Amino acid sequence: MTFKELITLCKPVEVSGPEPDELGMLCQDSRKVKEGDVFIAIRGFQADGHLFVEDAIDNGASVVISEEKMDTGQSACSIRVSDTRRLLGPLAQAFEGYPADQLRVIGVTGTNGKTTVSTLTYQVLRKLGVQAALLGTVAKHLGQKTIDSKLTTSDPIVLASDMKQMVTSGVSHLVMEVSSHALDQQRVEGISFDVAAFTNLSHDHLDYHDSLNDYARAKKSLFDSLDNSTTAIINGDDDQALFMISDCPARIITFSFKKALDIECQILANSTSGLTIRIGKTLIESPLLGVFNAYNLTEAFLICRVLGVDEQAIADALQEADGAPGRLERITGDTASQPTILVDYAHTPDALANVLQTLKAIKTEAQELHVLFGCGGNRDQTKRPKMATVAEQYADEITVTSDNPRDEDPEAIIDDIMAGFEDASAVHRLADRREAIRKAIQSADKNSIVLVAGKGHETYQEIKGQRLDFDDRQIAREALDTGNDNAKSPGA
Repeated sequence: MTFKELITLCKPVEVSGPEPDELGMLCQDSRKVKEGDVFIAIRGFQADGHLFVEDAIDNGASVVISEEKMDTGQSACSIRVSDTRRLLGPLAQAFEGYPADQLRVIGVTGTNGKTTVSTLTYQVLRKLGVQAALLGTVAKHLGQKTIDSKLTTSDPIVLASDMKQMVTSGVSHLVMEVSSHALDQQRVEGISFDVAAFTNLSHDHLDYHDSLNDYARAKKSLFDSLDNSTTAIINGDDDQALFMISDCPARIITFSFKKALDIECQILANSTSGLTIRIGKTLIESPLLGVFNAYNLTEAFLICRVLGVDEQAIADALQEADGAPGRLERITGDTASQPTILVDYAHTPDALANVLQTLKAIKTEAQELHVLFGCGGNRDQTKRPKMATVAEQYADEITVTSDNPRDEDPEAIIDDIMAGFEDASAVHRLADRREAIRKAIQSADKNSIVLVAGKGHETYQEIKGQRLDFDDRQIAREALDTGNDNAKSPGA
């Protein structure tokens, strides 16, 4: 990146100060600035980068890009622009040599299903020999390297760096989850998507978005950004489907299990053994459970088909794909007489309803469904009683516990949840999540289905600013391993 190229990209309102001989890296965190780096001041939601310009210069910044007029004197070049946030993505791509342009990029957005659709697509492509990468909630697979994710969609500088690593390691396709936060904060500016997919939209993230309409508009912005050389794949059974594709210039493919759209689908079998579905004329068998996974499988199938993969090859690969960790993940013990334990990430009313409806539909008459859940602290409080209503509607037994309380009192969060029950006296309440999981499993028998909901793949619990080691799956296994009196008793 030369200074002349930087000026061309910035389209500045004003430039002052000394022109640098060479440019270092692009930084938006003044603490990470090194000699010669370019610091861009972003107005964040917790801090304003303009307040740290002096720190960036002290650390050696040769260029400061800002929206405000900054007096950098002869210490650094000042480039004033109209919108640093919108500029950040394209700049990040430019500094890394435009890696996004060297990849076929697939973006998946929606409230529920993003992780499963993205993971299934990635698994199919890898199974069929495509050099694919995955960026999402659970992990980042950058070719030969896998690391934990901190955000569903990273900031533009990290995204560009990750993409550069992918290109260097020979990756040709990138499947990425695209969150509403990322779209609203313009984190994917500068990335051209070849395929964009919409799963669904339901009540979530209203602690961030002002309303459900604002939330929907954030999702829609992904489809508004497409051009006529790209493809949008849309779940036509969702109430927001038509809104998502209104004014979208891309080629649009809609699918439905309920009505006649571009692709007509049908569920042929749905049991504890898995799913059999028909997508157009292609049959898909999968170990995944539930109606919502029929939609996830369809979306992954259609994405791969748009990418030019043979339909039967996709079907064969999906038969072996196990989807995302922590999404109705089965926890097994050492005897057949133990209860059925499932861990799922469902942490919204809609997601919890989907999972519970699934399990209620496929359980036998003899089985009882026990759900254990909580709600996160410092997040949307309005969904707490709604979670209770959903649980009470579908489950035979309920335990309310802590999730990620963050800075809130776990008992106060549980109070909010309990207000949603018609009969709170029938609900188990235990704030200690480890102990709640242990009790739920060790009181269950072979005719019990225990759903541990809310955290899924997460390996931590957030309490008072700390991330403590905590994995629902590990704790469930320990509860099985340390003994289940009901499961192991003679004649059980």
